[in-house]
Amino acid sequence: MDNTYWFKQSKDEPLYPDLLWSRPESKQAKGKLLIIGGNAHGFAVPANAYNEALDAGIGTARVLLPNVLQKTVGSILEVAEYAPSTPSGSFNQKSLEQMLNLSEWADGVLIAGELGRNAETSAVLEKFLSRSNKPVTITRDAINNFNSNPMAILSRKDTTLVLSLAQLQRLASEAGHEQALTFDTDLLRLVDWLHNFTKQFDCHIVIKHLNIIFVASGGQVSTTKLEADLKIWRVKTAAHAAVWWMQNQNKPFEALSSSVCL
Repeated sequence: MDNTYWFKQSKDEPLYPDLLWSRPESKQAKGKLLIIGGNAHGFAVPANAYNEALDAGIGTARVLLPNVLQKTVGSILEVAEYAPSTPSGSFNQKSLEQMLNLSEWADGVLIAGELGRNAETSAVLEKFLSRSNKPVTITRDAINNFNSNPMAILSRKDTTLVLSLAQLQRLASEAGHEQALTFDTDLLRLVDWLHNFTKQFDCHIVIKHLNIIFVASGGQVSTTKLEADLKIWRVKTAAHAAVWWMQNQNKPFEALSSSVCL
């Protein structure tokens, strides 16, 4: 196996210590993040993403929720803003303009999930990604909105996917990727698979498998072994990835790898 594209790190020996030591200090330099998520039945995921973004060192963050949640959330989440919702309580087509306007304010976007299953919301997200030029990180069930059109996220530059192995397997299959991805894939084969996959597609990939976090971008792959398994990991990982990447936009692989090393 060619090891020129595989980089290993640990919490004690990070790959890019200079990024860890040179974090921005001013609120302005720390950047602005827009978090999108929620539906009529819940807003815990975008709220958790907001708290994790603060922990990761974001300067300012705003959260966009469907307006069906406005009475429920009220003053609980003071940074929340609201966009038009479908009868079932997800984002409707009229919410697109607000998403785009807020993304212009932001330096980066995190689509955190808990969106529910709604074809109209899926269409809104596809249009948003096609019209926004900001770095976008996508995780949890938000990934599933693109199963019928995987190229909308796989071939979009400046897109990071923080997803499960099953979700990645589904996207790769729907996109017609020639190399199969199975759940019994060992470490070496998975590194090789991610190398080939991110050479073909423009997106950045973050997954957890074998108690290891894998980051893949442009054919490069980093692995970070976890000290303890994380059962609930995607929201925290995605929020930290979004913040680090946004603060180091010209170094996506380095930033994403560093974000999972803390």
